[in-house]
Amino acid sequence: MTAVRATPSALRQLLGSSRPLSWINTAYPFAAAYLLAGGSSTIALVIGSLYFLIPYNLLMYGINDVFDYESDLRNPRKGGVEGIVLNRRWHRLTLVTAVASNLPFLVVLVVMGSLASAAVLVVVVLAVVGYSAPGVRLKERPVVDSMTSSTHFVGPAVFGLVLASGDFSQTAIAALVAFFLWGMASQAFGAVQDIVADREAGIASVATWLGAARTVRGAMLGYAAAGLVMLLASWPAPLAGLLVVPYLLSVAPFRSLPDDRCEEANAGWRRFLRLNMLTGFLITMLLIWIAAGR
Repeated sequence: MTAVRATPSALRQLLGSSRPLSWINTAYPFAAAYLLAGGSSTIALVIGSLYFLIPYNLLMYGINDVFDYESDLRNPRKGGVEGIVLNRRWHRLTLVTAVASNLPFLVVLVVMGSLASAAVLVVVVLAVVGYSAPGVRLKERPVVDSMTSSTHFVGPAVFGLVLASGDFSQTAIAALVAFFLWGMASQAFGAVQDIVADREAGIASVATWLGAARTVRGAMLGYAAAGLVMLLASWPAPLAGLLVVPYLLSVAPFRSLPDDRCEEANAGWRRFLRLNMLTGFLITMLLIWIAAGR
């Protein structure tokens, strides 16, 4: 069998498949949770952050790009920051590189942690693989797709908390539940713009099941619930609940969107990506405030 060489073209495809715009979305929750939980090992922080920054994202999105290739070809929004159409020539290389880049980090993180942190890590990785892998395809199980996708981002935070031997206080639990609800709402809304493409490819999702309008309204309920849950946290953490308001206002215009115009939701999705940058900054400021008040 001829070996597959990592040419510059292949490297560009691998980089694009890992979604650089989303790297921070998984590394940040881990690092923030680890530090807030009192994690003292700089090595664990660095290794964990590096893992959730790049290899983890290549595993998550690389598998998705390989096994969603046919539907991606039909999807007009693919080809930029929202995801590439991975050249079939590089499918095998992508899978091999994703596995090879993950294994060393996973071994080290398991060795450095406890049995509990290893169990969390296993669940998180299984959720990543199971989301797109043939035979499981959790992304094609309505509602479960939103729950699994949210786990991809909340999981690193839970792992950081457990790795640092932190306490699951009421505030920590409220923050994780709110984050999970926010993630479910975001995934559901993101699926709206792909309803036509997914149905043509025979792919099920929460959006193809509920339809555009009901999915958007469900996402709005999810965002609202996330904000309310934060009221259970200790001051000043409840202020984070206000950050769901921009998301509610952003998706509200699509609450009556018909399925055949689903691609119009892409404008809201692009706004969502910009909102995440502002929200990330404000969350950071709030976390600094909380840490300074200890």
